[in-house]
Amino acid sequence: MDFRELEERLVAFRDVRNWAKYHTPKNLAISAAVELGELLEHFQWGSDGEILEAVKDPAKREAIADEIADVVIYLTLLAHELDIDLDEAVERKLEKNGEKYPAKKY
Repeated sequence: MDFRELEERLVAFRDVRNWAKYHTPKNLAISAAVELGELLEHFQWGSDGEILEAVKDPAKREAIADEIADVVIYLTLLAHELDIDLDEAVERKLEKNGEKYPAKKY
C-alpha cells in the first residue's frame, strides 16, 4: 500500500464516522504529538537492549506497533488536510538528505 491508498482508506474511515469536523490541521498535529508521546512511554527508562528484548513479547510488540500506526494515521490525515502528497514529500526529502549526507562522505 502506498501513501495515497492509505490516505484514501483513512479519509473514508473518517468520513463514514463524520469525524472530519474534528480533523483540523491543529487538532491532527496535536493528536500526532500525543500519540508519539504514548509511543515514547514504551521506551522510557529502558536501555536499547532491554527494549529489543521486550519487543520479543508479542503483546508488547503489538502495543508498540499500534502506537506507531496511530502516529502514521494522524500524520497521513494531517497531510491530507494540508494537501501534501506524502509520496512526493518523502521522495523529495530523501533526495535532499542524499545531497546533504552523501554516501561517499559517510
